[in-house]
Amino acid sequence: MKLTLRHIYTFLFLLGIFFIPFNSWEGIKELAEFKRESSAIFFFLGFLFVILEIVFTKKIFIYNNPILIIVLIFLLWNVLTIVFNFPSVLDNYYKKTPGLNRFIRQFISLLISCGMFFILYLYSLRHIETENILYKIRKILLCSLIFSSIYSFFEIIYIITGFFPAYKVLLLFDYFPFVESDNHGIRISSVSWEPPALATFLITISGWMFSYILTSKNLYKYLPTLLVLILTYYSGSRTALIVVFIQLIAFFFIYLSKKQLVRFLKSSIVIILLLSAFIFITKPEKILNDIGKKIESLDFKGNLKKNISNQSRFGIQYANFMVFLENPFVGVGYGQQVYHAIDYYPIWAKKDNWEFKYLYLNKNEPAFPPGYNLYIRLLAETGIIGFLIFIFLIYTLFKKSYSFIRNDTSEIKTLGMILFISFIGYSFNFFQLDTFRIYGFWLCVAITLTLSSRIYIGKK
Repeated sequence: MKLTLRHIYTFLFLLGIFFIPFNSWEGIKELAEFKRESSAIFFFLGFLFVILEIVFTKKIFIYNNPILIIVLIFLLWNVLTIVFNFPSVLDNYYKKTPGLNRFIRQFISLLISCGMFFILYLYSLRHIETENILYKIRKILLCSLIFSSIYSFFEIIYIITGFFPAYKVLLLFDYFPFVESDNHGIRISSVSWEPPALATFLITISGWMFSYILTSKNLYKYLPTLLVLILTYYSGSRTALIVVFIQLIAFFFIYLSKKQLVRFLKSSIVIILLLSAFIFITKPEKILNDIGKKIESLDFKGNLKKNISNQSRFGIQYANFMVFLENPFVGVGYGQQVYHAIDYYPIWAKKDNWEFKYLYLNKNEPAFPPGYNLYIRLLAETGIIGFLIFIFLIYTLFKKSYSFIRNDTSEIKTLGMILFISFIGYSFNFFQLDTFRIYGFWLCVAITLTLSSRIYIGKK
């Protein structure tokens, strides 16, 4: 078989999917926001080969699809917010960074995620049959999960028991590309650089792993779901615990009949009771203490007073929302919220908070404060108009993916479930992330666009 540019960029696309969770290494500083993202390396290379194909063939592949139009309108509005706020953007200066410079860097980052990489996804998916979109991508994500789970197994042993040989095994993983085993606290992060990053990966793959329950017939079909749940628990991420649980509930409500749902709930209750009885008989104090800590971690109000991270998170979100209230229609300009938010940081957030003192309010520290919430960030930077455009995109994605669930073709139906469950996860996860650098989200958008176009052409 003749090796073509299409084969090369499709291979790089699939390789990038496998490496999505691998960002624990030091990275390439020239890649800025993407420096730790190993998958970005393969996506960049893949995009270059797409460009080469366009140059050699002199043909550009373009979808005429509402989803693509909404994305383009969103990008255009982000630029217009800078035009409308141009005088203030020129005056903005913080952490040795002018406002215009900040916009350029942030917009380039946005274009990379939903532009360059998105184009690679569309071009690659174009040549993959619908059946293979399901089975090939899912298998790659499963392989990535299995690798992450093996690493996490030794990480859990080391964290829980302090068994030093387990740490020695973790060091062996350093010989694998893009893995550095130097971050082991009381929560696992696997091959990701921190627990929240692992949590985002688990939210990304949940729908894909749940789908094995539908398409496989042996008992192994429950294993991917079980691995997701175990890693979610030990990641200690409050968001992941809630979101993955919601995703799982949504999955069962979508695909189980009332009788099947009742039967499943009864079986689940019996299994939970048996497991609980066994656990309490063996190590009751440790388990009760652990469960108590998990429940306590979900008390956001209580933790606000004693948890520095929560203080920072809610304080910054409060400040960004105040920026929105001052600029409700067009916002302050894409990438500009931090210049205005510093005037609104509440006293209760800054008090005895080393993150504000040494990071966010430290002018010598180049890193800008995270926004911690994409929705509030959009309200502050792009106003209610930009926010509604993005919400309309999310709504359209939900509507399209749900329509796939009602399709007669089993592969499309299963992909519809995966996409719908995934968009649930992303919609909730955006409440604690303020970045568009979520590869799984744009991959799902690309799959939704590809399937909807194929169905439309088929009907036509």
